[in-house]
Amino acid sequence: MVKTIKIIDAKKHIDEEVKIGVWLTDKRSSGKISFLQLRDGTAFFQGVVVKNNVSEEIFELSKSLRQETSFWVTGVIHEDSRSHFGYEIEVSGIEVIGESEDFPITPKEHGVDFLLDHRHLWLRSKRPYAIMRIRNQMINATYEFFNKEGFIKMDPPILTGSAPEGTTELFHIEYFDHDAYLSQSGQLYAEAGAMAFGKVFTFGPVFRAEKSKTRRHLTEFWMIEPEMAFMEQDESLEVQERYIAYLVQSVIDNCEYELKILDRDIEQLKKYTKLPFPRISYDEAIEMLQKNGADVKWGDDFGAPDEQYISEQFEQPVFIMNYPKEIKSFYMKPHPDRDDVYLCADLLAPEGYGEIIGGSERETDFDALEKMIDEKGLNKEEYQWYLDLRKYGSVPHSGFGLGFERAVTWICKLDHLREAIPFPRMINRLKP
Repeated sequence: MVKTIKIIDAKKHIDEEVKIGVWLTDKRSSGKISFLQLRDGTAFFQGVVVKNNVSEEIFELSKSLRQETSFWVTGVIHEDSRSHFGYEIEVSGIEVIGESEDFPITPKEHGVDFLLDHRHLWLRSKRPYAIMRIRNQMINATYEFFNKEGFIKMDPPILTGSAPEGTTELFHIEYFDHDAYLSQSGQLYAEAGAMAFGKVFTFGPVFRAEKSKTRRHLTEFWMIEPEMAFMEQDESLEVQERYIAYLVQSVIDNCEYELKILDRDIEQLKKYTKLPFPRISYDEAIEMLQKNGADVKWGDDFGAPDEQYISEQFEQPVFIMNYPKEIKSFYMKPHPDRDDVYLCADLLAPEGYGEIIGGSERETDFDALEKMIDEKGLNKEEYQWYLDLRKYGSVPHSGFGLGFERAVTWICKLDHLREAIPFPRMINRLKP
């Protein structure tokens, strides 16, 4: 019996005859040899059909196959040092499963809008394949890391009755006879979880109705939001940098083939596993930008060009510490020695990718938090349950949020977040 395998397992079956279910991505012929580019979802490799070694019927079939036709291929696995993958199959048999005709995404160049309109088919191509496999590895690594660190996963609601950070950039929906919104963050609910379980993390979709068209924004994306009881800001920063280093190392260890497809420099990625990461204050970041001629003053939030410049000055991710109160959220804990900044930090990814994490120590005092809710003009009734967390055994606690697509974009060295998620949702795109 011929053994059925996956392409990714070809290295275990050198010089063996095997059977694989594949799709055809491309082909070419040089007279007496057909070269078939094959994929099966686990990897891409080449099938070689030699006219003198197969029946006339099989050889003619190999030349007539259309792009994305599915079939069973039988043959012997050989090493192929010329390819990224390192192996190929010398074909002896082809059994067509599903015909394909006029597949719209051909090997020629296509515009981005065309590819996004056909995203359901574009996912079959090599580049999206590599990105999605790396994304999947990062998801696995996220669960591994937080499980090892003693966290439990908690799932916050996607439908909420208020805005966690007081923003108006929310997707409003009618919820029976109430107003409701798609969640923009699971953080406040994660804080409740931390008071119950000590250390929790959320990992799910969030939504921002921000009318932005930049390469760093999506309207639907995924966030990882850990919250940790009995933990101050410095300890939280250590968790954050360990997590980032773990993510990068996991991709290096498990996605060498995919990184090669993307031409990602693995030696460069290795730099991001070395701890600790550098830390600078917001004050120092402002001074750095001003020396570079940026039109920025103390109290301003950083735009994408500012974050890009700062991140390019470091070979590792860099923490920017202690932002002004005016540009951060109401739930952050004030700095003990200054009344103008919070105990918070953003982590900027290197190579110009900017912010991927935002975090802080949280305010623990009931009266102080209630005052900030009033000053921000928020509906205190909506936040009563959140205030309750400060009434019944409040403890120092900290947390952070990582934009998952931003992390994928950086690790894969992509130009736009739209490539980092299977079906991107942007201001001008809701399909497919």
